[in-house]
Amino acid sequence: MSRLNINNLTNENEDGSPRISGISTFSSPHYFVPPSGTTAERPSDPGEGMIRFNTDSGHLEYYTGEFWDDVIVANNDLDGGNRGLFMGGYGVTNQNTIDYVTISTLGDAQDFGDLTQKRRVASSCSSSTRGLTSGGYSDAPTNNVNTIDYVTISSTGDAIDFGDLLGRRFELSACSSSTRGLFNGGYISTPAYLNTIEYVTIAATGNSVDFGDLTRLTGVSGSCASSTRGIVGGGTGGPDGTVIDYFTISTLGNAIDFGDLTVSRFYISSCSNSTRGIFGGGISPVSNIIDFITIASTGNAVDFGDLTISRRGLGACASVTRGLFGGGYVAPTQVNTIDYVTILSTGNAVDFGDLTITVFNLSACSNGHGGL
Repeated sequence: MSRLNINNLTNENEDGSPRISGISTFSSPHYFVPPSGTTAERPSDPGEGMIRFNTDSGHLEYYTGEFWDDVIVANNDLDGGNRGLFMGGYGVTNQNTIDYVTISTLGDAQDFGDLTQKRRVASSCSSSTRGLTSGGYSDAPTNNVNTIDYVTISSTGDAIDFGDLLGRRFELSACSSSTRGLFNGGYISTPAYLNTIEYVTIAATGNSVDFGDLTRLTGVSGSCASSTRGIVGGGTGGPDGTVIDYFTISTLGNAIDFGDLTVSRFYISSCSNSTRGIFGGGISPVSNIIDFITIASTGNAVDFGDLTISRRGLGACASVTRGLFGGGYVAPTQVNTIDYVTILSTGNAVDFGDLTITVFNLSACSNGHGGL
């Protein structure tokens, strides 16, 4: 075996690197450093299989020939799989209950702890370690809530105060990357529905900051994300509940039109892995429809299948492989049903188990979703 030590290598004109043809191999007892840069600094004309480290997402990524995708998706195993949390909601009264499940298994939820206050129509998002719940409608005299709570997903216990939203609002939705949590739309007394997007840094604590605006006024929409894009679909308050918006999480700015859901609806729920976003349930009328989109592209949603029962006001969370939909309302009462689907396939949902309480207008998050 021969060894070649090179401090500086140029071509014969000394104006660039030489071209090496044939098959080359590299081995080292240390490490290999790939090219790196922000999402905005991605090559303008990438080739299929190109690999780089994205400093915005903190992930190694490659170009599929159509879009950039993560090489590795975080697993964060806890007792065999990712955890999903279902938070708050409305039963006979507003609830502060936090339930958890292991997404890779089947079975009933277990008690995790309590939110700092009872509330419904709040929103939840998460990193691989923390779960956040923001806003909502609480018991009098508070009612509209601006509180943001957080929990450590790998443990159990009651939520802790994180900070506040810019204003008191409910019927908002949320999504996140590994670093940022974003809170989208919602309702306040005046001027009613909002188009506001706010964000926080999940690993810190503190109040939210203005990010930009959605393309329309909306509430009770569904939100999900990849590591680069946030998605907001459906909702009420504007002229059309089919609209899907998207924005780039690592930047600041207004959302852009993505496409449309298959059916206009609100009180809808959404979750995702790094490739697909799925939207389930909702009302207009009460629906069992599940739609899906490819997050890295733009275009209209496609039919995925059906929930086990039609319902609205459910919570959704996901791992790399599974999407879960828990709770919801089917006239004349709420349910404790948890359904699941395999995200990268299509087909009808299957029964997973039950929440600890019957509840609707709840929120959900996980430590294995597509934004991580």
